[in-house]
Amino acid sequence: MEVLLFADNCSDATFSEMERVKADAKYKGHTIRLIERQGTGGKAGVLNDALKLAKGDYIAVYDADAMPEANALYFLVKKILENKDDYVAAFGRNKTRNAKQNLLTRFINQEIITTQRVQHVGSWHLFKIGRIPGTNFLIEKAFVESIGGWSSGALTEDTDISFKIMEKGKLIALAYNSEAFQQEPETLKTYYMQRKRWAKGNYEVVFKNICHLFRPSNWRVKLEVVYYTCTFFWFNAAIVLSNIIFASNLIALVVRQFNDEVTLPFTFNGSNLYLEQMLFFNWLLMILIYLLQIHLAMATQFGQATSHQLWIALLAYFTYSQLFIIVSIDALISLCLDKLLQRDGTKWVKTKRFSG
Repeated sequence: MEVLLFADNCSDATFSEMERVKADAKYKGHTIRLIERQGTGGKAGVLNDALKLAKGDYIAVYDADAMPEANALYFLVKKILENKDDYVAAFGRNKTRNAKQNLLTRFINQEIITTQRVQHVGSWHLFKIGRIPGTNFLIEKAFVESIGGWSSGALTEDTDISFKIMEKGKLIALAYNSEAFQQEPETLKTYYMQRKRWAKGNYEVVFKNICHLFRPSNWRVKLEVVYYTCTFFWFNAAIVLSNIIFASNLIALVVRQFNDEVTLPFTFNGSNLYLEQMLFFNWLLMILIYLLQIHLAMATQFGQATSHQLWIALLAYFTYSQLFIIVSIDALISLCLDKLLQRDGTKWVKTKRFSG
């Protein structure tokens, strides 16, 4: 095993810290190479540089803030060797390293656990669909070379290459027992910039692959395009419309306190009372399903299924979850402006990390 450590356009002491660690006597005899990189292309650029330098058959990727369990890499290798013909990549699960730092990281922790323990597991077992994450994954070097490497400048290089793997009829296997801790944003600004980059990158991937819906393609690619389209377009549109109706009625209620002639723009009367009751029941049902999903996911990770988590989930429904709408709309507008103004929208904004 060889270790390639990249300090990509770092303005801090990352490279000198890497040198200090490499000089430690306990790492003597290990194949470790340090690369102080000043190139472009974001993380995809780093991975393409690693592709040229790596000598092994497989490349495992871990971000600087990742803390893999001692056997994380072992389980990735074990999984990919189960079916070398079909599995060209394997990915594990990531856990929030700073989950208890503040309320924001607690929200993110719930989101990460639910995504990892419900969505990823369900997609793999039902459809054999896997999605390469940003960290804690293993990929066959020869395959990446055959598709021309990672898309340089891609804002979500992981999603982009996941689609390319499925296009070739290959699989990304879930190694559910390979786990790593990762640090999540601790401030709202850092979180917003990270999620905007993710959303913008996912929009790019959807626009790039939507053509597969109208031509003969791998069915997994079609299903993933439908999933991302429903999430970022139809779901968003429905929530925005719902919020407009709610805000309009709320404003009208406030104004009516000072002017009795103002009426609610969206209301119900005796003729459609049953519709009102059905919509109210539907709203309550959505909240219950949301809470059930969160708590079911939390129950699968040791020490997470507590009553405290239930109250955090309820608070997140009305606050944290709503940020997704704002982030995704902002990302879509930014992407459209990039196209209209012909500006470079591939600038990689690094997620700020915290000590400890």
